[in-house]
Amino acid sequence: MRITVLGGCGAWPEAGQACSGYLVEHDGFTLLVDVGYATVPRLLERVSQDQVDAVFISHGHPDHCADLNPLLRSRALRDDPPAPLPVYALPGALNAVLALDRPGMLDAAYVLHEFTAGSRLDIGPFRAETRLLSHWVPNAGVRLTVDDRVLVYTGDSGPSPEVVELARDADLLLAEATYVDQVPEDSRRDLSSARQVGRQAAEAGVGELLLTHLQPGTDPATARAAAADGYQGKVGVATTGLVIDLG
Repeated sequence: MRITVLGGCGAWPEAGQACSGYLVEHDGFTLLVDVGYATVPRLLERVSQDQVDAVFISHGHPDHCADLNPLLRSRALRDDPPAPLPVYALPGALNAVLALDRPGMLDAAYVLHEFTAGSRLDIGPFRAETRLLSHWVPNAGVRLTVDDRVLVYTGDSGPSPEVVELARDADLLLAEATYVDQVPEDSRRDLSSARQVGRQAAEAGVGELLLTHLQPGTDPATARAAAADGYQGKVGVATTGLVIDLG
């Protein structure tokens, strides 16, 4: 399993960066996990739009799904459109982004597979276990397994036992860490800090931790240090172009 970070900014993309978007590849199959602001230009530097086999979107906030629109446009507005793209999302999560164009314009470009958080899905070679994690809108964390390798992605989530259980013994935990230490009081159920994520990674026994969704302007070294205070394994920060091979 190979993971390529297209972007990892929280809320909006910093200069030269992008919001949440991750290519997960195995045995010739390309799964795009989240497709936030500015991810499509980064995607097209690495693969063509036709090479994306499926899309999984954790939740409906635009920093996680807004660039689904240009991705579908790039497939639909041509003389030789590819087969419809399978898109997996929670019910209603994509209503806003799919309504950006005139009715029917992109209908032939995708097939929407809405699922309930807690469902298990087969997406190409990947076995996907989903779980509802705490956020302002419904958010599906996902555990992707292929052969004996496991990637867990939280989407956006406050700290909870559900995160630990989803991430149990994973090879890589890709976790939202918007803040370094203190999460504002009005966001403590819905977002996490790097320090909290480090503790949860240790509790789950994950092999490696990758922090993502850092608030723009956050010093990556400070975030890594906060996570490492409670987690003794390898800690990285998701930045555009980073590639991790599992196995």
